Amino acid sequence: MSNSLLQPLSQTNTEKLPAGGLDPERFDWLEVWYPVHYVADLNKSQLTRFTLLERDLVLWWDNNEQTWRAFEDQCPHRLAPLSEGRINKDGWLECPYHGWAFSGTGKCESIPQQVAGGQAETSPRACVTSLPTTVRQGLLFVYPGKAENAAKTKVPVVDVLEENSDDWVCLSTFRDLPYDALTLMENVLDSSHIPYTHHRTVGNRANVSPVELEVVESGKWGFKGVWQEGPRKGTLGRQDTTFIAPGLMWHDLTSKQFGRTLTVVYATPIRKGECRLFAIFPFKFSAKLPGLFLKLTPRWYSHLGQNGVLEDDQIFLHYQERYLEQKGGTENFTKAFYLPTKADIFVFQLRSWVKQYCAEPFPEQTLPPPLPKEALLDRYHSHTKNCASCRPALKNLQRLRLGVAIATALVWSLLPLLVLIQGHTSTITVIIANLAVLLGAGIWFSLGKLEQQFYQGREIPPRNMPS
Repeated sequence: MSNSLLQPLSQTNTEKLPAGGLDPERFDWLEVWYPVHYVADLNKSQLTRFTLLERDLVLWWDNNEQTWRAFEDQCPHRLAPLSEGRINKDGWLECPYHGWAFSGTGKCESIPQQVAGGQAETSPRACVTSLPTTVRQGLLFVYPGKAENAAKTKVPVVDVLEENSDDWVCLSTFRDLPYDALTLMENVLDSSHIPYTHHRTVGNRANVSPVELEVVESGKWGFKGVWQEGPRKGTLGRQDTTFIAPGLMWHDLTSKQFGRTLTVVYATPIRKGECRLFAIFPFKFSAKLPGLFLKLTPRWYSHLGQNGVLEDDQIFLHYQERYLEQKGGTENFTKAFYLPTKADIFVFQLRSWVKQYCAEPFPEQTLPPPLPKEALLDRYHSHTKNCASCRPALKNLQRLRLGVAIATALVWSLLPLLVLIQGHTSTITVIIANLAVLLGAGIWFSLGKLEQQFYQGREIPPRNMPS
């Protein structure tokens, strides 16, 4: 373990390094800060596993130093996954296999099996690799590259959100997606697909119009572009777009109707054919009422709708990237894609950036076989079980549904008992009891449909439903 891993992330180092490393002709995906979790969805008393660039990590709260840690998820003893362990009474991460314990820097503090006076824990081989971490804008970031470069490399955030931060109202979500981070970036940079793909969710085919995009600045760092007319046939005004390599982009739109609105998306690469999306929707409304309404909306309820939007294009993107791979991938994208209009300029710029800077995150690898539709529409494993809002909401919903079922059954069973006791029952009582049973059954059925939305997405997207 290098000494640099023992140092906290410094914000005072004046020397700066560009994301992606110093080589002007190559982008290194390791030399980048990546978001791995919303802090709000992490439990300080539990360990959380995450895979970043095919590297299994365990995330945990170091109560001794009051900071989040990211360890390589392997005990140096016998390579057991540390994420199956616990945080012990000393505040150290304890391996589940033999109880070796590690403090926040990765240093081994205890080997229970050694004799008194033994010092095996002082060996560098007893240490766990600890990756630099930092928290910005509600996200936990991890740096997988050279630890000494972490403090010198800018964390990719949306700077404007830190200006008068109290004025912004933000919705956010995340999801593990069954396609590459670059496929996600290509999709969200492309505003022209929204009226068709997301018809009846966040788009409308009636709003289709020519899209004239322009790139105004570019480099190894990414690019900036503009859509002068803007969405909805220009009724909302100009839209500015920024791509910060390799996995952050945002659209910035200011309109008289809605004030200033951003669409921010991070794409964190997990492995070939899989990434984690972090989406943030900041609003700065011209009036207070819309912001108040958003603040009162339960987070889990927003996530149900946002998952539906993601599923609008989830299936065809999963297949699209496989078809592109068959036709030669990014190296051959100008022949694989036919891009005759300016609506595809940002797509062209992104693929050109990948090609120019040799920026494939998993070179020489091929995508795994395609998944069945049921797996592509899974919500529980890709979101619900990892969400601190949706997971308890689902449990409460299941309890409520069980309570409704029990209450309905009691009402139904009491009716013949009343007849037995009284010898007769009035017509009004029978009607009320039957209505209560029907109402209970209706509520139980509706809650069941809502419960299903935490597990699985719609098989038929809204755009394809009959008018």
